[in-house]
Amino acid sequence: MDGVVRAWVDGWVVSRGAAPPEREPWGFTVDVGQAAQVSRHVFDALGDDVDEAVVRKVAGAVTGAGVWLKVFQDPAVAGGWLSEDWWVDPEPGYLMTVPLTGAETRVPDGHRTRVWSVGGVTRVLVAAPDGSLAARGQVAPTGTTAVFDRIETVPAHRRKGLGGLVMRTLQTAAAATGAETGVLAGTPAGRALYESLGWHVEAPLTSAKFVGPVVG
Repeated sequence: MDGVVRAWVDGWVVSRGAAPPEREPWGFTVDVGQAAQVSRHVFDALGDDVDEAVVRKVAGAVTGAGVWLKVFQDPAVAGGWLSEDWWVDPEPGYLMTVPLTGAETRVPDGHRTRVWSVGGVTRVLVAAPDGSLAARGQVAPTGTTAVFDRIETVPAHRRKGLGGLVMRTLQTAAAATGAETGVLAGTPAGRALYESLGWHVEAPLTSAKFVGPVVG
């Protein structure tokens, strides 16, 4: 899918309330404004098209804690391009897409769902029979694409189909806005769920955080 990284960045900043992305020769810089994530550099090349020299150059210019890199290559590869000043998540993420259509949903007996939209973001809550959180997620449509984000099923409520319920509910909501393609960055744990719902992996994702020189 052409422009999938830009689509993910645009939707992610709406979903998280981050600053509009700044275009760079190699991708995008996004200011997030949190101590744990001040900003992030997102490279727009995928897989074998990622340029090692460019990643090394951008990473080498970072000096402040809380800056993240998002590189669409496997951590086993991209991690070797970074110095010990970087913490690299050993688990790959996955940039994934899906054609959006409306989807039929069924709420398990005793559970309750609530769907609402604020500031361009639609959220869904699934409450357990006792009223506690069972599952949640959100989606940010930005034109023809929509970014799915913060998909979560509470451990005690997994394997009940609630993750699929959240995703189908968000998919229907996004399609209703005119969005045609869903985009997300998934974890290894979430990948199986998303693939079962028709999502396709576009590229692996390496997440790295600048932590500075190791002392001692």
